[in-house]
Amino acid sequence: MGKIYYLMGKSSSGKDTLLKEVKEALPKLRTITPYTTRPKRDGERDGVEYFFVSEDTLSTYERQGRVIEQRAYNTVHGVWRYATIDDGRVDLKSADYLVIGTLESYYRMREYYGRDNVTPLYIEVEDGERLKRAIGREEVRKAPDYMELCRRFLADSEDRNTKIKAPGDAYSEENLAKAGIEKRYLNYDRTRCLEEIIGEIQHGKL
Repeated sequence: MGKIYYLMGKSSSGKDTLLKEVKEALPKLRTITPYTTRPKRDGERDGVEYFFVSEDTLSTYERQGRVIEQRAYNTVHGVWRYATIDDGRVDLKSADYLVIGTLESYYRMREYYGRDNVTPLYIEVEDGERLKRAIGREEVRKAPDYMELCRRFLADSEDRNTKIKAPGDAYSEENLAKAGIEKRYLNYDRTRCLEEIIGEIQHGKL
């Protein structure tokens, strides 16, 4: 039986880079591509980072009962939705998967696929360092969006009301404890952090 390895952590903790490097080191790992209603960013490709869909399309998936989990964020540009859809692409009988998500989405994925089939990989970086990385990343964009950067940064530490009985997205110690997440992968030395994550995945397959 395969497993879903669930990468999560606060914004600018290095999740995207780690996902790419873990995939390169363990090419047999598959990914689960989420769906979103937000616009594509520079360099993003439909079906790679996300499936970019309309509100109407996402509503159709809801009516069909195919939404595993979804989140809505009140951004400075309006409401953006992110969702994991049961689109027939996940087969735990034949493969393992590596996914990026939030604490709330991890909780729902665990409910859907089973606690033993979803392993959390929580990435941690000190807040000051995260903010420096976030600003540096935004500075090189064609149209830097510092307001949205600040919203994401603050949201990581703020509890928001949700319609489901889940810990919430904010990575507070209380919410992490509710989700049963104890182990942390400190991403200051990326090589070491990468080795620890790869080791965790390989150990899970012994």
